[in-house]
Amino acid sequence: MADAEYVSIWMRPERPARGPKPVYSRAQITEAAIRIADAEGLDAATMRRIAAEIGAGAMSLYRYVPSRDNLVELMADRLMGEIDVTGMPSGDWRADLTRYADGLRAMWLRHPWISTVQRSLPSFGPNQLLLIERLMGVLDPFVSIDENLSLMAVLNGYVEGTVREEISSAEEVRRSGLSESEWMERSSPYVDRLVKSGEYPIFTKIVMEARQPHLSRDDQFRYGLQRVLDCIAAALPSTAGSAMPAHREEREEQDGPGHR
Repeated sequence: MADAEYVSIWMRPERPARGPKPVYSRAQITEAAIRIADAEGLDAATMRRIAAEIGAGAMSLYRYVPSRDNLVELMADRLMGEIDVTGMPSGDWRADLTRYADGLRAMWLRHPWISTVQRSLPSFGPNQLLLIERLMGVLDPFVSIDENLSLMAVLNGYVEGTVREEISSAEEVRRSGLSESEWMERSSPYVDRLVKSGEYPIFTKIVMEARQPHLSRDDQFRYGLQRVLDCIAAALPSTAGSAMPAHREEREEQDGPGHR
């Protein structure tokens, strides 16, 4: 059953038409909530904790932010504002999407609790709307709006899936009390047994030949991102133009221009 009482925070005026002048602002409340969530997780950012942080009475904050859902809307939109889309679209769609992907990943890594926020129903706050306009404006000249939505879903899916795994792995390592190399080393005896068994040739190939698992997190992310951008390029008309994919540049530098 739908929540008949829910009203988007963006539909509510920040300053009531009547009554005393507000002492606090939504921005102050949101910033305090984000500080708490960054330090202790989203669940710790209760109205009582936020009130203590800014020196207010807990119940008084409901005048500014009526519900928990409204608070999360404010927090999530505030984080969207950390992704720099100034100057987009620039005319170089690949550079713009790379910059956005890097910014989205960096924001998630700064605020890992965002991975726990249910995002299936976007709230369309001012920062998210700016992001939509600038980001989707990058491919708008080349594809239909439906194709644009699909391509952005592919890009966002890659970034968010990768960074979720990155956050999860970091948390596992933290809980183990080991360094990342020690954490990985724990599995070595079992992996060696699997390889020597001869029963898993593809797994053995991954262990013995794959370079990706030995790259830094940053390099792994960029490697996958370039492949995603190659897929997007294949969906665009030739008039879209694009710089040569980074992995092709690297290969031609190694092989020389005459190599085929």
